[in-house]
Amino acid sequence: MNHADFKPGVYRHYKGEHYLALGLARADETDEIVVVYTRLYPRAGLPMSTRLLSIWNQTVTTPDGTSLARFTYIGHETPAADTHS
Repeated sequence: MNHADFKPGVYRHYKGEHYLALGLARADETDEIVVVYTRLYPRAGLPMSTRLLSIWNQTVTTPDGTSLARFTYIGHETPAADTHS
């Protein structure tokens, strides 16, 4: 995916957590394109991050040998919280 194909919205990380990708920006130091995003789950620390678009778009190999997209676009709506106990 190049930057023209990028869609803001909710993405699922291959490990299962969800993130809201706000858009693209330029890294001042390198002129590389980065994704500006925030996590959709509680965790200590700053909530917003950036990641190089080239890394965002990578395919990763899990320990069992499965190849998966690092982030998968799932739409514009935040996934419902799991209400099963």
